[in-house]
Amino acid sequence: MSKLFRTKPIAEYSEGEGPQSLRRALGAGDLILLSIGAVIGAGIFSSIGTAAVGEVHANGEIVRMGAGPALVLSFLLLGVVCGLAALCYAELSAMIPQAGSAYAYSYATLGEFVAWIIGWDLILEYAVGNVAVAIAWSGYFNSLLSGFGIVLPEWLTHGYRTALLSSDPAVHGLLTSAPRIAGIPILLNIPAFLIVAFVTWLLVMGVKESARANAVMVGIKLLVLAFFVIVGFGHIDAANYHPFAPNGWRGIHQGAAIVFFAYIGFDAISTAAEETRNPQRNMPLGILGGLAICTVIYMVVGVVATGIVPYKELKAADPLSRALEVAGMKQASWIVSAGAVVALTAVLLVFQYGQPRIFMAMARDGLLPGWAARIHPRYRTPMQGTVVTGVVVGVAALIFDENEIYDLTNIGTLAAFAIVCLGVLVLRRRQPERARPFRVPLVWAVAPLGALACVYTMAGLPMEAWLRFAVWLVIGFAIYFFYSRTHSRLQA
Repeated sequence: MSKLFRTKPIAEYSEGEGPQSLRRALGAGDLILLSIGAVIGAGIFSSIGTAAVGEVHANGEIVRMGAGPALVLSFLLLGVVCGLAALCYAELSAMIPQAGSAYAYSYATLGEFVAWIIGWDLILEYAVGNVAVAIAWSGYFNSLLSGFGIVLPEWLTHGYRTALLSSDPAVHGLLTSAPRIAGIPILLNIPAFLIVAFVTWLLVMGVKESARANAVMVGIKLLVLAFFVIVGFGHIDAANYHPFAPNGWRGIHQGAAIVFFAYIGFDAISTAAEETRNPQRNMPLGILGGLAICTVIYMVVGVVATGIVPYKELKAADPLSRALEVAGMKQASWIVSAGAVVALTAVLLVFQYGQPRIFMAMARDGLLPGWAARIHPRYRTPMQGTVVTGVVVGVAALIFDENEIYDLTNIGTLAAFAIVCLGVLVLRRRQPERARPFRVPLVWAVAPLGALACVYTMAGLPMEAWLRFAVWLVIGFAIYFFYSRTHSRLQA
């Protein structure tokens, strides 16, 4: 049993250059832009509607309460929760500048078995989370096409699970109206699949090329959100803020649990530690700077969105565009749809960037097959892991519903955040003398509060999410005990 909790010495995390190491090409500015690129996306452009209104299944079952105009408090709550976790990420990423993110940190502090659980959870954040982002991208892309008079058949823009779970009679009705093969309705989200394929190709070409593309997309998305705030501010009706918290604190709490997806991604840049110049300085700047900027943007957008229209009007695949359209600003709505397409592409890029590097770190330790750690000799990227991730995400985006993906992604990511917070305390206790380029202030208060805050946010998720998470963990345990434990280089 003790072997399960053996830790990997920090000294083994190499920072050297070689044929199987990644190219150090990113600075602090690149990291902040990658952080904004990952964070500002599906959460603010898509899940904000569900967080404000709540969720009801087609059978009338209330899955969660909505926050209403108090959504801004949900954002504030999450800013505090993620801020506590971000401080812990900053300390560990500066100490362990390796591509594995929270997986590498937990391996060095809490042991191999916990590291495996974290790595398994991070698949929920990056790969499974990207399924939801791709589906949200498809919704805005279809809105954008409609502005040009192009309307794709609905059975080519909605997955089977979306139609099955939707409370919208038109969408749910696709189960009977869609074309059939062998009696099975053909419901596939083709745009979601195609955008994943494009992003996968771009990432195979190289990290610096991807970073340049991300920088352009981040600039566009910030301009679009600024446009939304400026245009919308002049149409705010104070009456829309009443009632401010229609479901009380329970609605704010459950709204925060779903819109937590809006904050997923600030930790994604920790996977870039091995490709960062001077990571001891630049990683903390990138993590904390990106999170602070995004929190301010979210709160401003939340105030404007719930002030333009009654909050119940935000229940749509494209809530910000919907708000402007209901307020009579159709052209402005089209501009926001165009910006959302770019914004969500940036999120896809960063999430799809992170997952293969998690696989690579786990494969280097023998916990996954060796092909996941191979670096392309020309592009110096984990090509095989990138392609496999793209195929899995693309196929899943064809059929699944984004709301069920949000919950599973949120619970897995929050669990990883909580363990990272505990890992900081363990390492402070076990290796107090080790150099720490960045230190969490008041660590014995901040780290436990961070872990508790993550667990509290998880408590706002529905029981379905917990059951799916339990199944996911059981599958992970089986893989670890039947394959990873016997192939682990540390155990050998």
